[in-house]
Amino acid sequence: MKITKLTTYLVPPRWCFLKIETDDGISGWGEPVLEGRASSVAAVVAELADYLVGKDPFLIEDHWTVLYRAGFYRGGGLHMSALAGIDQALWDIKGKAFGVPVHQLLGGKLRDRIRVYSWIGGDRPADTAAAALEMAGRGFTAVKMNGTEELQFVDSHAKIDAALGRVQAIREALGPDFGIAVDFHGRVHRPMAKILAKELEPYRLMFIEEPVLSEHADVLKDIAGQISTPIALGERLFSRWDFKHILSEGLCDIIQPDPSHAGGITETRKIAAMAEAYDVALALHCPLGPIALAANLQIDAVCYNAFIQEQSLGIHYNQGNDLLDYVVDRSVFAYADGFVAIPEGPGLGIEVNEDYVKERAAAGHRWRNPVWRHADGSFAEW
Repeated sequence: MKITKLTTYLVPPRWCFLKIETDDGISGWGEPVLEGRASSVAAVVAELADYLVGKDPFLIEDHWTVLYRAGFYRGGGLHMSALAGIDQALWDIKGKAFGVPVHQLLGGKLRDRIRVYSWIGGDRPADTAAAALEMAGRGFTAVKMNGTEELQFVDSHAKIDAALGRVQAIREALGPDFGIAVDFHGRVHRPMAKILAKELEPYRLMFIEEPVLSEHADVLKDIAGQISTPIALGERLFSRWDFKHILSEGLCDIIQPDPSHAGGITETRKIAAMAEAYDVALALHCPLGPIALAANLQIDAVCYNAFIQEQSLGIHYNQGNDLLDYVVDRSVFAYADGFVAIPEGPGLGIEVNEDYVKERAAAGHRWRNPVWRHADGSFAEW
């Protein structure tokens, strides 16, 4: 079997899908995307395709190594996201060729399902209690929300109080055992992050996410010394080498690599295994499409330290198209009782509706991150 063609499709709301074809008629799908830079990632995929066409798709580890190391300049969001989608598609091909799910090729699953959480509140969080109640009514047992709007390095305590009020409303509405995660989203700088993290402590959160940007990870020792709430991070890290310092220095309790950004199934599983050696939990990042979620679930199936999975059903970014629109069988992600089942079909376990992908790719997208500014006109982290 030889690889014959790689084709990318930019589809709404903000995703990029990849189809890899072979001369045996077996095709695989991946989701190589960096939100706001989808076209750039697609261009990198096209560059990497020059090496792959004509190669045996089964040699996944070798292809990963060459595509990572042979370009001399390596790593970063664009390169690793392109490599991620290629890797996912190659695993999809191999699973389909052998008629088994990818997790079977990775040693076999150690769980049948995994807990999931739902996003609520939007970019500038509002009506979080009502949204959490709605998600609970749909069977979710956990939610995640942005903690604040934009915050200056040193800002008003009124904004901290507003964030606390939103969390308190959820806790009062849904009780002590409902899972709540608060994403600082890199919007909060060190001075205010210390305050917000400490003030949130009484609400017994599942975790706080990115209390500061990853480039300021050393600050986390200071924050962690003040709180018992688990600290999660990792969506802006792209390889095991990026995570090495985070893990060896004990800077977080939960890692969140994204298998559509961090080198795909091959690399993310290695990152997860590193984290397990440090007794750090895994909560894969995935506010993306169905191919990405399917790849995440194949990893969750074989990683002992995985405990919850992000997913994008109904997320505020999904305007025009949602998670299930691009799959033939919309029941493949079997949500029930706050969990989702691990797909058991061959490859990634989903069948992509290729005709609909092509239809929506004709519309495409140019999704971009919002650009926020503070009251003084200076740039604000989104």
